[in-house]
Parts: sequence; C-alpha cells; structure tokens
Amino acid sequence: MAWDTERTKRLLLEAARAEFAEHGIAGARVDRIAAKAGVNKERIYGYFGNKEKLFNVVLVDAMTELADKVRPGEGPVGEYVGRLFDFHRRDPALLRLLMFEALYYGDALVDRSPRRIEWYEDAVATLAETRGCTTEEAGHLLIILVGLAAWPIAMPQLAPLVLGAQGRDDEALTGLRQFVVAFAERGVRPGGEGGKPE
Repeated sequence: MAWDTERTKRLLLEAARAEFAEHGIAGARVDRIAAKAGVNKERIYGYFGNKEKLFNVVLVDAMTELADKVRPGEGPVGEYVGRLFDFHRRDPALLRLLMFEALYYGDALVDRSPRRIEWYEDAVATLAETRGCTTEEAGHLLIILVGLAAWPIAMPQLAPLVLGAQGRDDEALTGLRQFVVAFAERGVRPGGEGGKPE
C-alpha cells in the first residue's frame, strides 16, 4: 500500500496544533506530536525540517483558517467583533499560538507568509474604505477591534476575577459577547466621519 503523504502531514499538523497551543514552542515535544499523530517522528523532520518550522506551518494554517472564516468589513464593526469573538471562543488555539509566538520571538514574526500579511493589509484597507478613514486610523481601529474580541478568550482567568463565580459559565461569556459587540458599535462613528472614536 502506498504511503499517504498528505494524510500523514494532516495528522502531524493536527497533533502539532494541539501540542503547541498547550505547551508553546519551547515546551512542545516532537515525540508527543508524533505519538498523537501515530507517525514516526522522523516524518516531522522529513516534512517540516525542525520544531520551529513546524510551528510556523501550524501558525500559518491557523491564520489561514481565520482569514477564510472571518473577514472585516463585511457588515457593521460590531458584527465583525462578534464573529471574531465567536471564532476564538469555539477554538482558542490560534490565540494561544499567537501568544506563544510573542513569548518566543518577541515582536518579530515567526514567518513572513504572504497570506498572513495580506490578510492584515486587506483588513486595514477594507476598514478604511467602509469607515471612511485613513489607513493609519483603520490600522488603529483593527488593533482595538481584535483586542476587544480576543482578550476575554485569551485571558479566561479575568472574567471570574471581575465578574465573580458567574464569570466562568457560558451565559456570562454570551453576555460579555453582547456587550463587546455593542461597545464596538458605540465606539466608532458612522463611515464618512473619520471612523475615530467618539
């Protein structure tokens, strides 16, 4: 029977995504990734080169998934924040990967993937066009919107600290989502007025 290279790569990437999201780059173990995938660890080196390069591929895949599912500029700003919140709430792996990227590489990108760079450039351009603001203002807005959507999921320990015991349940997260969406809508003026906060 012929070796199914694409299936093996997919199994390795799925296992690596879970491993990196849980342990980061430094803490991830190639042996565990291989074991979870049911593949000899030599395949990792053969396909990806080393652990850091594997992390790069995992992060680009996760960013591509986000780019395919959540596009800024489609609908009101609040809806975008809500879609982004929902994306990360369903699967916080990308947020964890991004945090580990920052811890490991600082302000440098782990990769210079054109797909990743283009997503942010397109997001800024779309916001500038739909909000009637400059590219710089749209960039500032995007950073704030991403932060509004991602922070409650990236730092799940904060909700119980701020909201008490009820901050741990799904109802509290749903209420928080509604608040964040409304806050995003109130925080920007309608297009044509610069898109600056009120």
